[in-house]
Amino acid sequence: MRKEYDFPRSAANPYVKRLKQQITIRLEKETIEYFKKIADDIDIPYQKLINLYLRVCADKELKPSMSWKE
Repeated sequence: MRKEYDFPRSAANPYVKRLKQQITIRLEKETIEYFKKIADDIDIPYQKLINLYLRVCADKELKPSMSWKE
């Protein structure tokens, strides 16, 4: 380990925009099981799968189309 480091010459973190934020979200059990099954089939963590899915929706600016009928 060095006694001193020259931080002004260091590079900025190129991944800072991709940092993730931990949140709490309430999802139905069936929804979680659905994503867990798909995640197991393609061998990735289910939370990563949900994040990828939501990111695609956000990138495409998709909005849910719902109608509330009585």
